[in-house]
Amino acid sequence: MATLVILRHGESVANRDNIFTGWSDVPLTAKGRQQAAAAGQLVAATGLQFGALHTSMLQRAIVTSNIVLAAIDQLYIPEYKSWRLNERHYGALRGQNKAAVKARVGEKQIKIWRRSFKTVPPLLDHVSQDRRYDQFGPHVEPRGESLEMAYHRLLPYWTDQIAPRLLDGHNQLVVAHGSTLRALIKYLDHVADADISQVEVANGEPIRYDFDDRLNVLRKQIL
Repeated sequence: MATLVILRHGESVANRDNIFTGWSDVPLTAKGRQQAAAAGQLVAATGLQFGALHTSMLQRAIVTSNIVLAAIDQLYIPEYKSWRLNERHYGALRGQNKAAVKARVGEKQIKIWRRSFKTVPPLLDHVSQDRRYDQFGPHVEPRGESLEMAYHRLLPYWTDQIAPRLLDGHNQLVVAHGSTLRALIKYLDHVADADISQVEVANGEPIRYDFDDRLNVLRKQIL
């Protein structure tokens, strides 16, 4: 039996300003740091000891991770960072204010772009390779993604890096982003494609999964 705790990063400046972010690397707000510290206290109260932490390549998740690890006095555990845990890429919507986009295209269209499983947002014309992704090879960053694409990007990391450690009985902590955690919840909870739009993941709200020795979910709890 092992436990997984998943956590969306604290509020970022883009969350505060209602901006499509995706792979843009934006910092936490002061409120976001407070949310991370509060989440750390909730995790600390469980008494769980973790074998490793997994997070994205983006600072809002990385900084949240470090705040949480400090709060639970486990800064010493291994940390693994992967582009596969990055937020869904919002393509040409990146950097735009959500309210302004809604005013331009209508509520129905923006809801489809934001919440549907299969719809791809307008794509960027091109992407410039960011050196943080050089170690993973060329063309890692997409021009835009549906949630389905982010789901298929995430699953190999679950299969190769997280699930084996859980099967070995080591608790795991994942600090990532709203959409990639929605994708992971879809997988763990067997959420239908049509129903994933109703799944929300709040900033700084830890979610605990307890598994049996075959990774069947025994219990799910919002801390």
